[in-house]
Amino acid sequence: MLTDAEGIPLVVQTGPANQRDDTKLEDLLEAFPVLADGDRYGTVHVQPAVLLGDRGYGFGYLIEIVLLYGIVSKLSPRGKVQPHGSGLGAQRYVVERTMSWWTHFRRLNLCYERTGAHFEGLHGLAACVICANKLRTARAQKAEAARRL
Repeated sequence: MLTDAEGIPLVVQTGPANQRDDTKLEDLLEAFPVLADGDRYGTVHVQPAVLLGDRGYGFGYLIEIVLLYGIVSKLSPRGKVQPHGSGLGAQRYVVERTMSWWTHFRRLNLCYERTGAHFEGLHGLAACVICANKLRTARAQKAEAARRL
């Protein structure tokens, strides 16, 4: 899963339980949606600016792929003797929190589906519900701030 800095899921892909995480990174980057910058010139960014991840993604070839996409890599390299942790736990917590939101969807806690496509479809639907909830909360906060003025 790729999220933005607020924890909104942008790309969700599922795979088998016995698949290593690093095999999906390039697919996630290729599936990243085109996002408008929001400035008045309509600049479009095709990839994120920075990529955070745990040591499961710290292979040298993955760091090179991330750099080839023009993304700043904050992936902790594997195999180097470093103190415990990468110091990015506060930022990576956002992704862990977003993943915990999936536990609110009972059908996703235990896989009942026979095909992976159905299971991935349910994950996509759950991501849409999470985005809708975040949008509803943001609109309510904006309306409350307007009332105070």
